[in-house]
Amino acid sequence: MTGYVGQSLRLMVGVPEYSTYVAHMRNKHPDKPPMSYQKFFRECQAARYGGRVGRCC
Repeated sequence: MTGYVGQSLRLMVGVPEYSTYVAHMRNKHPDKPPMSYQKFFRECQAARYGGRVGRCC
């Protein structure tokens, strides 16, 4: 899904926009490689549903 509707649906289920995350990593943490989409998705799900929270900022 792309666009506003897709982003809204992802946020409703607890998955922030991956491209926003990658841009954040490039701007704020250029020395660290961004997670793969699969790992990013798992981290977001864990943070939303009781797993460990992996926020950097």
